[in-house]
Formats: sequence, structure tokens, C-alpha cells
Amino acid sequence: MRGNLGLFVSSADRARLATIVGDRNGPQKQAQRAHVVLLTADRRGAAEIMRRTGLSKPSVWRWQQRYIEAGGDDLLCDKTRPSRIPKLAEEKVAEVVRLTLDEPPRADATHWTMRAMAAKSGVSMAMVHRIWQENGLAPHRFRQFELSNDPAFASKVEDVIGLYVDPPAHAVVLSIDEQAINTFIQTHNEKPKPFAWRADPKTIIAAAKRGHQALETIH
Repeated sequence: MRGNLGLFVSSADRARLATIVGDRNGPQKQAQRAHVVLLTADRRGAAEIMRRTGLSKPSVWRWQQRYIEAGGDDLLCDKTRPSRIPKLAEEKVAEVVRLTLDEPPRADATHWTMRAMAAKSGVSMAMVHRIWQENGLAPHRFRQFELSNDPAFASKVEDVIGLYVDPPAHAVVLSIDEQAINTFIQTHNEKPKPFAWRADPKTIIAAAKRGHQALETIH
């Protein structure tokens, strides 16, 4: 052990650390750290602590020092490491969100792609993906409504809305998706299947005979 560490463990801390060491269902790393402190408090040498905990000498020294500086609570948590991903300025994040929602992409595109947004905003594709994910944006799922260029479009809209708002007496107003109907017609009516007998000849002849006999019985 490195000289006099000045490591003192109170009776309350000792009981708490002993519980952590004895908990077989708890995290192993916490049990190892608690064991280091208890063995150090019992004046065990570094070689014995290493052998009994399975930790390296630098690890033993680190947890001895951590306990001296911060106490038992510091043994139960790992120090967070700074993120390697640089934080983007709030103005740039706001710009990406605004472009995604308000400004359409080039004329021949239906929605923003990560590559196009990265080129437009000057940030990486990974950062664009991160901004979209954090703000719940999915440009490929956006649905847009386009106005018709029909001169009578406005009056037609008023007529349709009027049917919903004030329908005629005893009338039922239904809304039908014309596109689905057109798709069905194109799929089934433009290529109709020819009629074909599916029964075998013997079954057909037998049915014809029964019908003929029934007619003779009537007459």
C-alpha cells in the first residue's frame, strides 16, 4: 500500500460497503471498488488487494483516492466523459429545422434528403440526421396539398363544403376517394379475365341431364 493514505471508513460506510460486496446480483465493478476500500481500511497491502479484487494497481490507487476525496457515493457512479460530438450552435439547428419545414428543396425533388440538407445548411449529414431525430422530423413522410389550377376550383370547393355543412333534407353525403376507384378500374376493367368453365365435363353433362329430366316431369 502507498504509505499512509489517510483513508478512514466510518462504521456506517463500512456496513454499506460490506452490503455492496456481498450483493451477488449487484454490479461487479461496484463490488470491486467497495472491496478495495474495505481492504484498504483493514491495512491490506496493494498486492493483496489486487489479488483479491482482480484489479490492476492503477485501478486500486484510483479508487482509494476517489474514496478519500469524495466518499462512498463516488464509488457507485462513473465519471461522465465529454461527448466527442461537437455541440452545434442553436442558430444552425434552428436554420436546419426552418429549412426542413418551410423551404422546399429543388424543383425536381419531393422532399429534403440528408445529403441535400447538409449541402444547403453547411453541416454534416450525421448532424442533419441528429437534428431531425431530436426534433421528430421525417421529411420523407411529409404530405403536401397542391391547389388545382382549375378556374372553377374555388366554387367547386364551396359546393362540396356546403354539402357537408348544410346537406339537403333526407340526404346522405359520402366522401369517396376517386383515386382508389380509378386504380381499381385500371387494374380490373382494362384487363378483364375471360369467362371459363371451372367444372369438369362430366359434372356439366350430369347437371344438364337433371335439368332436362326436370323439364320433362313438368310437361
